[in-house]
Amino acid sequence: MKLRPILAMSLFTFLGIFARAEALKVGADAPAVSATTDAGTTLNLAEVYKQNDYTLVWFYPRALTGGCTKQGCSLRDAATDLKKKGVAVVGVSVDPVEKQKEFKDKNNFPFPLLADTDKSVIKAFGQSGGMMASREAYLIDRKGKVVYYDKGQTDKQAEMVLAFLNAKKS
Repeated sequence: MKLRPILAMSLFTFLGIFARAEALKVGADAPAVSATTDAGTTLNLAEVYKQNDYTLVWFYPRALTGGCTKQGCSLRDAATDLKKKGVAVVGVSVDPVEKQKEFKDKNNFPFPLLADTDKSVIKAFGQSGGMMASREAYLIDRKGKVVYYDKGQTDKQAEMVLAFLNAKKS
């Protein structure tokens, strides 16, 4: 009989992962939110937008998992090409600082990872704030406008962003 509340809670949690608010659309103002980085410092995304031609904010469900690692490694491997295009990369998940640091160190990521433990960043970007972030990516220009959005490709994330930027300059 005690199993019934556990099953109900599990179902609620499962459905919360997929429930979502309206994702930001291309042309929308990107949120000016802050969160703690893997290094334990506070990063204000609005400042990052202003300092770079573009900022890629990529959301991933959980650090140190297969798909999230592929996604991050795609961006890591293309870091030089992204930098040449003026793109700063910031990763976001609900994992705590310690896990973000481990994820970054293990994979040699050259970009900050935000520990959005209170889910303020994912909510500001239109995600529901369920148990974890949805796999999504937003490219934001210096003015703080979303110029590109996708559902977050795993091993193709960097390739898709670079293709968009190359097509934009043509």
